[in-house]
Amino acid sequence: MTDTDTRKVAFGLLLLAVSTVLIFGPGTLSLAVPIVALAAGTLGLAAGALLVGTSEGGRPV
Repeated sequence: MTDTDTRKVAFGLLLLAVSTVLIFGPGTLSLAVPIVALAAGTLGLAAGALLVGTSEGGRPV
């Protein structure tokens, strides 16, 4: 049985949610999408996925 770091999972899921809103939010509201928001959203998705993927002990492979 491995221990899951719930703080990492919670922060990773929060990052994934906020990043998704940054990427898809302006498009649904028919607003111009600033490139900085897209870049921040993309980096947030990568960081959130990394945090969720490495939340358990052992090798994250």
